[in-house]
Amino acid sequence: MMNRIILIGRLTRDPELRYTPQGVAVTGFTLAVDRPFTNAQGEREADFIDCVAWRKLAETVGNHLHKGRLVAVEGRLQIRSYEASDGSKRRAAEVIAESVRFLDAPKEKAGAPLVPPSLDVEEMEGLPDDLPF
Repeated sequence: MMNRIILIGRLTRDPELRYTPQGVAVTGFTLAVDRPFTNAQGEREADFIDCVAWRKLAETVGNHLHKGRLVAVEGRLQIRSYEASDGSKRRAAEVIAESVRFLDAPKEKAGAPLVPPSLDVEEMEGLPDDLPF
């Protein structure tokens, strides 16, 4: 069996970095991914796909990505069930990111360090902490 997803799209908002009560980092973000065809009016449509990153990857995404950035996300699809506040049962689909690759040049944001474009999270694991980006 295989559950593998690769997406390329732009962040629709700044990622939300949080920590669980146990101190594990988790970041939620949404990608706008263009469909490969146009609608009847000749316009491109997009799908908005929720993604979640955990631990070191969550911190990297939360600290270095911002709304509008172009990224490639590789991971797996997860369907979770939950009960809404009105008591109804709901399901949500999200991509659990295992790798995030930055595909465009970062725009400098006040106080935010720059990360080189297309630096993969796995490549960042071995970098020293005192790098200027």
